[in-house]
Amino acid sequence: MNKFKHMLQYQFQKAEKVFWHDRLLEKTILRFIPKYIVPNYVTLFRFFATPFVVILMLTESYKIGLIAFLLVAFTDALDGAMARTRDQVTEWGKVYDPLADKILIGSMVFIIVLRYIDLWTSLLVIGMEIIIIVVAWIRKREGKEIQANVWGKIKMHLQVYGVAILLLSVIYDWGALLPFASGTLYMAIVFAVISLLTHGI
Repeated sequence: MNKFKHMLQYQFQKAEKVFWHDRLLEKTILRFIPKYIVPNYVTLFRFFATPFVVILMLTESYKIGLIAFLLVAFTDALDGAMARTRDQVTEWGKVYDPLADKILIGSMVFIIVLRYIDLWTSLLVIGMEIIIIVVAWIRKREGKEIQANVWGKIKMHLQVYGVAILLLSVIYDWGALLPFASGTLYMAIVFAVISLLTHGI
């Protein structure tokens, strides 16, 4: 237990780069988050909250599910901004923060995209995420650096937007939104490939 806490809370590193949206969150939402709440705790929350989002989707509680999905997805921006602006980057966070994102998005793809778009889109999204995880694991075994890069972040944003647009289409019966949801997810696949080629996750 102490070793686990050590991985989560200590061994902090200084961020190599702080983005403009990190500064925006620092001056707004992060002001209300106590310093004793470290980024990895937020990542753990995303792990534990994802099953509740899944249950909402499986029971077709899409309106509440959309709100819950967006809130949980937003914690990805929060923990990243906290880590970079507070110099609380950890090796654990570099690996498990992107993994938490993949589990959240992968769950939504299996439940929502597979049902309302098509099998091939779902397979492509999930397949690319699996490939990225395997390549990252291999690089980690070889002692190489692995972490999310800007292309991976764009991919994650597009995946969230794609799922959100799809849910809006289903909730309000707006069939015209389906092509936009599908197109956004295909754009996410393109950025997944770029992220993979640039050794990001």
